[in-house]
Amino acid sequence: MRTFVAIELPPELTSQIDQLQTVLRKTGADVSWVKSQNVHITLKFLGEVKEEKIEDVYQATELSVKGIRKFQVNLQGLGGFPNMKRPRVIWIGVEKGKEILAELYPKVEEEFYKIGFAKENRSFTPHLTIGRVKSPKNLESLAAEIHKTTFETEEFEVKEVVVMKSTLHPTGSVYTPMKKVLLS
Repeated sequence: MRTFVAIELPPELTSQIDQLQTVLRKTGADVSWVKSQNVHITLKFLGEVKEEKIEDVYQATELSVKGIRKFQVNLQGLGGFPNMKRPRVIWIGVEKGKEILAELYPKVEEEFYKIGFAKENRSFTPHLTIGRVKSPKNLESLAAEIHKTTFETEEFEVKEVVVMKSTLHPTGSVYTPMKKVLLS
């Protein structure tokens, strides 16, 4: 099963993201927008995980968050990876809480490496993917809209890290929480 480890957003933030995506859609850019209820902060994408290994995934998640207390996060800013000239991903940034996420991430990487998952080659930049660019169509218009748009949310408390299953459907991915690991 396709699996990843993430931090979910409170429902009131998904409606803000939905409103933002509505504005960005009007640019006509060729972007596959992530359903707002599926937007999350990914800590580790695991890919296909065999059923017999899922308990190891749960344990690695629990070990990686050990000693991490509940913390506050707010989302702020928009951009594209690798840049806005040739973006492949449209993202929302994390402002408050990024230091704790930067502390948590290497722990996640280490615990999952111990059970056979490769470490990420790229450096960790806490963000939320809200769209994937499919072609260069209307990218200038999208970049201009992103440049002039201010996006910032209220703070929310991160109380848990979630192991999610991703099931692909013709209408898009459906994410199902399999295990929620509470922070101390």
